[in-house]
Amino acid sequence: MKIPVQTFTVTAEEAGQKLLQYLARRLGRDVPPAALQRFIRTGQVRVDGKRAKPFNRLALGQLVRVPPYEPGGPEPGAPRPVADMPPETLPALDILHEDADLLVLVKPAGLPVHPGSGHATALTTILHARDPEAPFKPTPAHRLDRDTTGILLVAKSYRALRGIHAAMDAGEMDKDYLTWVQGRWMLGEVNEWVTLRDRLAKEGAPGRERMEAGEEGKEAVAKVRLLFTTGEASLLEVRLETGRTHQIRTQLGSRGHPVIGDAKYGGGRPPLYLHAWRIVLPGAAFCVPPPWPAPWAVARPRRIAIAPDLDWSQLPGQD
Repeated sequence: MKIPVQTFTVTAEEAGQKLLQYLARRLGRDVPPAALQRFIRTGQVRVDGKRAKPFNRLALGQLVRVPPYEPGGPEPGAPRPVADMPPETLPALDILHEDADLLVLVKPAGLPVHPGSGHATALTTILHARDPEAPFKPTPAHRLDRDTTGILLVAKSYRALRGIHAAMDAGEMDKDYLTWVQGRWMLGEVNEWVTLRDRLAKEGAPGRERMEAGEEGKEAVAKVRLLFTTGEASLLEVRLETGRTHQIRTQLGSRGHPVIGDAKYGGGRPPLYLHAWRIVLPGAAFCVPPPWPAPWAVARPRRIAIAPDLDWSQLPGQD
């Protein structure tokens, strides 16, 4: 059924987005990106009654007119639309903190952040089912691998998404992980930070890709320190300075210390012992100990969510 002309009012949560981003989030998968660009290029999309360009930023209260369109069906193998998934059938979320702009979740193992081949349910589908009428669809500000557990920041407004990304780019956000790796860590003494620097590139046939450290690819930087070793295994804390695919798993595995439970990079059978345990932003800190059983249990502080002074206007990228 054809959708008639619609006019949306830009809300505070949506303000600051580029027009193309705004429409993609508003209309979801109903309209392919190429169609959205065509609508804008031909003047069928109007902002306050005037033509606009795809990368014009929208301000609070502006009116965006969308022409009639025929919703497209999902691609073969795509996850079911959120509307077809009753909220009571979806996994519950472990919420550490929530306010008007930010949702801080504790992601369990086995849940992908985004839907993909073979994974109909993902964190984003659960988020959208939780609040289907949200003007700004809750958007994960970074990623965790499917089997990695721990803290994940979800933006409920564009200013929060932009602020988190800007803080990451400016080095004003700390992301700390705990992991058990195979073998005795020999690259530093206990509590001595060691910098790992590599170039990572994806290799392998489709469906079997893995990241490899070599001379090509994107730079990956992490700081690592030894917390404890049994001789056969070592507990490490890792602070990421870049956010590459499988970065921790690849960098540690390439040095002969694969994460325990990481079958792809030589660490044996799951579960994967990699947990995002702490995130610190200017004016906010979040901490959750890993859910590991003995003998892998870690004595760490209890769950902590401190965000009384989180002022998004003071973070980078808000001018």
